[in-house]
Formats: sequence, structure tokens, C-alpha cells
Amino acid sequence: MLKHRGFPSRLTGTDFQFTIRRPAKKDIPVLKARERYRDRRPADRRADEAFLASLWNFFGEEPFERGNLDAGRLSWLFGREVVPAEDPFDPASYEALLRLDMDKVRRNYPQVFDMEDEE
Repeated sequence: MLKHRGFPSRLTGTDFQFTIRRPAKKDIPVLKARERYRDRRPADRRADEAFLASLWNFFGEEPFERGNLDAGRLSWLFGREVVPAEDPFDPASYEALLRLDMDKVRRNYPQVFDMEDEE
């Protein structure tokens, strides 16, 4: 499992995790799109924004390997702002390639680009 050195491990001052320390021994968590409801807590939305800003600052528009990025946090964005960068795509692989869908990031989280200087 590729470890993205320098990538933030969590949202500062919270328990919202962005990376994992070690790979799962048995079943690798599968990436799947999770339903986002309009009444999500503001803290959850801030965590998504900060995670997207970190992805943008770290990878830009280039494809990136899933590696040690947290499957739960990725799943909140998967299928919308974060999409597969390869075909066929294996959602249960640490080596799976992903990329940001910049049109959806700009539409759903325009403030991500204002957060560049904060990271």
C-alpha cells in the first residue's frame, strides 16, 4: 500500500480521518458512493471540503493511487467529485487509480480553491 507522505492524516482538531496507518489484513474496504443528504452536519461538510482541498493541493488534476487514503472519507466523494481514473476499476484495491472530476468539484465545493493557502 502506497503511503502518501505529507498528506494530512485528519482534519485538524477533529477525529475526521483522512488516511490510514496500515492496510487491512483481510478484506480491503471497498470504495462505494455514499448517499449525501441535504441535512448533513456542518462538521461533516467541512471534513469533505478539507479532504478535497488536500487532494487538490497534493495531486491536482493528475490521477492518483488510492494507497493509504481513508476509504470512508473517499466514499463520501466517490462517484461525484472523486472518480475512477482507469478501466477496469477495482474498488477493493489499494493500487486503484482515482482522479478529481474538476467540474463537479467546482460546482459542489467551489470554496476548495479558496482553501489552497490554508493547507
